Amino acid sequence: MASRWDPDSEPDDVDRIVGQWRRERPDLDASPMHVVGRITRLSLSLDELLRQVFGRYDLGRGEFDVLGTLRRSGAPYELTAGELSGSTMVTSGAVTKRVDRLERAGLVSRRAADEDGRGRLIKLTDRGLELVNTVIEHHVANETKILSGLTDEERDTLVRLLRKLTHTLPAP
Repeated sequence: MASRWDPDSEPDDVDRIVGQWRRERPDLDASPMHVVGRITRLSLSLDELLRQVFGRYDLGRGEFDVLGTLRRSGAPYELTAGELSGSTMVTSGAVTKRVDRLERAGLVSRRAADEDGRGRLIKLTDRGLELVNTVIEHHVANETKILSGLTDEERDTLVRLLRKLTHTLPAP
């Protein structure tokens, strides 16, 4: 699929911001704003588009991440709290809060770990498994739509560049 938008066709808000800084502070190289400004704006837009899908199922992004992490861990869809914290895109404190809400909703259950009674295992319930299987289909369709303006080659290039940039930044 060909790209639908020609980036050279018209300046956007980030171009205008960079141009203003170049005019007002010609001694500074504001060109990094072309990348960082766009990533920041994309992050905000993506968050809104992703939350729309999760919101249809009364889930927040972090709650979906917990359910998705359990699902992609494979049967029996059960992880320790530590494993869950290490595999999600949320902090360990946030995991506890999300697991509490998901447990109240009947989507996960907790039990003592067999080898360590102090440890807790979090497991998808049948209802949680059914929900995450439904939501992931809509989530992937949404992400596909979001990226529909890029060709497969452009997506591959973007993946490589974002991976490279990720390796130059400190881990969150």
